[in-house]
Amino acid sequence: MAAKDRLTLTLKVYRGLTRSMSPLAGVMLKWRLRRGKEDPDRFEERRGLPGMPRPKGPLIWVHGASVGELLSILPLLERIHARGFSVLLTSGTVTAARLAERRLPEGVLHQFVPLDAPIFVNRFLNHWQPNLALIAESELWPNLITEGRRRGTPFVLINGRLSRRSFNRWRLMRRTATALLSRIDLCLAQEAEDANRLSQLGAQRIVTTGNLKFDVPPPPAEPNALSALERTMRNRPIVLAASTHQGEETMIIEAHLRLTKTVPNLLTIIAPRHPERGPDIVDIAEEMGAVPIMRSRGYLPDRGTDIYIADTIGELGLFYRLAPIVFVGGSLVRHGGQNPIEPAKLDSAILHGPHVTNFASIYAQLNRARGAATVTDAKSLAKSLAMLLDDPELVHQMAGAARMTVDRLGGALDRTCAAIEPYLVQVRLGH
Repeated sequence: MAAKDRLTLTLKVYRGLTRSMSPLAGVMLKWRLRRGKEDPDRFEERRGLPGMPRPKGPLIWVHGASVGELLSILPLLERIHARGFSVLLTSGTVTAARLAERRLPEGVLHQFVPLDAPIFVNRFLNHWQPNLALIAESELWPNLITEGRRRGTPFVLINGRLSRRSFNRWRLMRRTATALLSRIDLCLAQEAEDANRLSQLGAQRIVTTGNLKFDVPPPPAEPNALSALERTMRNRPIVLAASTHQGEETMIIEAHLRLTKTVPNLLTIIAPRHPERGPDIVDIAEEMGAVPIMRSRGYLPDRGTDIYIADTIGELGLFYRLAPIVFVGGSLVRHGGQNPIEPAKLDSAILHGPHVTNFASIYAQLNRARGAATVTDAKSLAKSLAMLLDDPELVHQMAGAARMTVDRLGGALDRTCAAIEPYLVQVRLGH
């Protein structure tokens, strides 16, 4: 065995632990199923058992963990598939799987990624036999990578990123990080800072290609649904809180209640990052004295609705088009922030909290261009919203600055396609 193929002690321990714990996978999956985190009809895919046959010919496997990664790689999937390659997309969340059903190009296959235990990984690889693996952002699953490389599958990290927090954790296990990254043929980093961190951890070939999220088209909106919402919301000031996390809705509803003293007709739309939390948000709103309704139950907001809970999948494009002012969640709590590119592309003025380490560079550029502004709590959120609701011209200026900022940062898709072209040529020649 070549030196670079040997496992470090930590990887051997990890491999042994995941092997020994695989009999308990059923218990863990059933627990996740009860919490709505697994699909009961596709349960066995998480054990590596295929849900469909493998197509003939070369197969390109692309993995993105959740909704954000899936959206960022959709245009790349479309380009690869248009070249005549069969494409398998894997993801790890139910929300991403539901979005895949709606948004994947016809002919692109979707499976849940197997749990990272040797028995499940080998079942997956035995069936699918991918000729090239493209792994999005930072999904460095040890067994998937080591077993795939043993079979000769090239791995490319696409849209790679490594936050300072993740980098500090990996640095404590530098030999393990190097062992994994040395098995990645090519790392395509979002930014120079990501490239530098990957290099320090032992990645061998790194190219900075930019962030694929800037090249994703704005999310679509179904015309009839948009018209229905526009009719029912006509002449009401609207604020959208998008991709919110637990702990944020209380502050958002508090800000709404503060604002209704001067903006009595205000409608606040809350689109939680995890739609299954809709009933919890209803409870929070009612306890605080607001009147909520849930979109998933087929309701449209009427004049008596204070909080409209958009607890559906794949409809954010509707609400971005309705709301000129958007608070982007995951940022008032220590989650690291959510992607602000979609609302920027759809001409929204953007507010966000201070905790945006997952998208620090993007938010910094939006703030510098005055396309976005930071709030810290319910009081400052209400104050900023009041200022914007009272000044449509300021909203227009912020939205324009945000749109120009994200447009200027595009081009990663072309650079990524150019970087993986030699691998696609090799796959074609191999068949």
